[in-house]
Parts: sequence; structure tokens; C-alpha cells
Amino acid sequence: MSTATPERTWVGPSAGERLDILRRTKSIAIVGASPKPERASYFVATYLLSSSPYTVYFINPTATEILGQPVYKSLADLPEVPDLVEVFRKDADLPGVAQEAIDIGAKTVWFQLGSWNEEAAHLAEAAGLEVVMDRCVKIEHARFHGGLHLAGFDTGVISSKRQLRA
Repeated sequence: MSTATPERTWVGPSAGERLDILRRTKSIAIVGASPKPERASYFVATYLLSSSPYTVYFINPTATEILGQPVYKSLADLPEVPDLVEVFRKDADLPGVAQEAIDIGAKTVWFQLGSWNEEAAHLAEAAGLEVVMDRCVKIEHARFHGGLHLAGFDTGVISSKRQLRA
């Protein structure tokens, strides 16, 4: 017996539109941030703190500090409304997080690579938020700003020139 996955019908923003979102963003709240270095949210947080201009907030109801920064229990507890809410939660939780982002007045909700919930996307869009799903803020930021090679990703540059060896 196979489990059928629902067909994806929602269409997200283009690369140019995602770049515009990142250019307009000044602050990011990471929902589901983890203090565990092996977690994707920790890796993304490390990158954002060291290689981006954003003010970064961490949301986790059980942690108190991540990467030397305070952790907030919920989006409602933040000292300011973040422009972008990045979500590291299971797909079933995404509509609830989308509603929290709507309730605080965020501009964008960004569901991490591998995350997909069309109900959450439609809910957020109906409230006027921009939505990105199944994309990584870190990868997108690095791609648009020429930093993929710094993060262990191929730059995509093909050259016939021999590489100099140190």
C-alpha cells in the first residue's frame, strides 16, 4: 500500500521576487530554532548571524539561549515585529505558525526547505503576507549574494582555466 502525496498546486515567488523579499527584510524570527549544532535551524542561524545584515530572533518554547542570543517562547513575545518569519516545524504545524505570523503583523512567512503546506500558504496569502515554501533562507541569501562557495555549495562557475594549487 502506498501513501499518495497530495499534488502541489500552489506556486511560490520567482527567484527575483525572493531576492526582493530578502532585500526588503530587516529582521528574521526563526520559529523552531534549535540549540543543537546538528540541526538545520542551528546551521541557518549561524549563517544569518555571521553573514547577513538581518536582526535575528529565535523562537523555541524550551530553550533559553542559542548562539549567545536570547530565545523567545513565541512570536508574540518578541520585542519587535519581524519582517520575515522562517519556520522549522513539521508540515502539520505550518497553518498554526502562519496564523501566529499573521497575528503579529509579519510581512513574510518562509517555510524551510522540505516544508510544504498549501493550507498554510493560502491562509497567509489571504492575510496579505508573502509566502515562500520549500526554500532555505540561508541558501537563497548566499546564492543571491555570491556566498554559496563559502557554505560548501558549488558556485556553478565552469572554467577551462587550471586552478592554482597552494
